[in-house]
Amino acid sequence: MNIAANPTDAIGQLYASHHAWLHAWLRRKLGCGHGAADLAQDVFVRILASRDALCGMREPRAYLTTTAQRLMVDRIRREVIERTYLAELAIVMENAPTHPSPEQILLTLEALGQIADLLAGVSTKAREAFLLHYLEERSHAEIAAQLQVSTRMVHKYLVQCLVQCAAARPD
Repeated sequence: MNIAANPTDAIGQLYASHHAWLHAWLRRKLGCGHGAADLAQDVFVRILASRDALCGMREPRAYLTTTAQRLMVDRIRREVIERTYLAELAIVMENAPTHPSPEQILLTLEALGQIADLLAGVSTKAREAFLLHYLEERSHAEIAAQLQVSTRMVHKYLVQCLVQCAAARPD
């Protein structure tokens, strides 16, 4: 890629040269034009936030697809957390005498978003082990079988996640 002297110009060139292609690629992957448009914009926002990415970029389309795939994984992870929360909320709502306030729901969703952000810093298997253990209440043995690792490794994964969460605590 021919990098312009000004990073803003370089991003503009990258956008002009590859946005239509990225949008079409995402539309084929997602099967939804609106979702593809949103995700394509998110890709360029991510690149804009990390201007250093432009310096070493040799294969723009490979970089764009990798960034898009990572954003798709992030989006799927958030959707899984949201669906799980809503399913749990429905169960609680059936058994609760009162409904949670909008503030309680917002605080819970924000906390889940923060947990999702923290879990982005650990390996995929560690994140999956954490979600299976704490959201689906699976045993270490069940998780080990699903992830095809030892129960000792599941324990290490859970510790990694908890250390990651503890490190982010303000106190």
